[in-house]
Amino acid sequence: MKVMITGSSGLIGSATIPFLIGGGDQVVRLVRPGSSSVAGLAGELPWDPSAGTIEESRLESFDAVIHLAGENIGARRWTETQKRRLVDSRITGTQLLSGSLARLKHPPKVLLSASAVGYYDDQGEEWVDEGSSPGKGFLADLVRQWEAATTAAILRGIRVVHMRFGMILAPSGGVLARMLTPFRLGLGGRIGSGRQYQSWIAMDDVLGALRHLLEHAGLSGAVNVTSPNPVTNSEFTKALGRVISRPTFAPLPAFAARLALGEMADELLLKGARVRPSKLLENGYSFLYPHLEGALRHLLGKG
Repeated sequence: MKVMITGSSGLIGSATIPFLIGGGDQVVRLVRPGSSSVAGLAGELPWDPSAGTIEESRLESFDAVIHLAGENIGARRWTETQKRRLVDSRITGTQLLSGSLARLKHPPKVLLSASAVGYYDDQGEEWVDEGSSPGKGFLADLVRQWEAATTAAILRGIRVVHMRFGMILAPSGGVLARMLTPFRLGLGGRIGSGRQYQSWIAMDDVLGALRHLLEHAGLSGAVNVTSPNPVTNSEFTKALGRVISRPTFAPLPAFAARLALGEMADELLLKGARVRPSKLLENGYSFLYPHLEGALRHLLGKG
């Protein structure tokens, strides 16, 4: 399979490239100005979403496109300027890519486009899945716009999948890597009430789900890419403490989180959703690490 990928230097992209190449696929990066090269790839193609430029003629005849580009949602406090950056990095690039693919003589069969479970509202103990209504707030609005930006590709007849990722667990980066130092120092603890759900997924299953979505033509639209067993923040905290053999008695009060992070604390830390990956399960995907403690032991070499 000939696959084009954006966002190849991010947490998911940097793991996806060797995974696809190891499976015999030809992978080409769509790169912005100043991006570093990656050894072992067949080639790179330029684009510049901020300038609205892309060489459409060189996008012909790919079998699939995996679109992962977008600024890290939790990298900086959500000032109004930063929120505009987050929106622009997702909407502008997705519209440019989607429109360009739609104009091709030989478009790809499938576009896997990143999205997020931030689409959903916090329903407490109630399960939500791909058919649930959207939530309210900045993140839910961002996800709606992000997914709508693929409309041109959908109208062209390209199979579009909106991969609604949960919290991705990988020791090399992301949330888990940031948590390890304080937890190893005995400074880990629940956040706020600890009752908010965290819908997580191990990187191994992110890659497995990507392969599944590429190969199963019956899957389109929103697909939750999360473990079938989400846990509360308290449960996550205790599981990580057990795996690394450290106490978890240093809670972060809600007021302290809000003082440090403002609006971002409410949307990313103090609320969550109990997300079920209904489409993946119904379509036969078998999770490698469906339970949190087993996933953490595997990822941290504590098996």
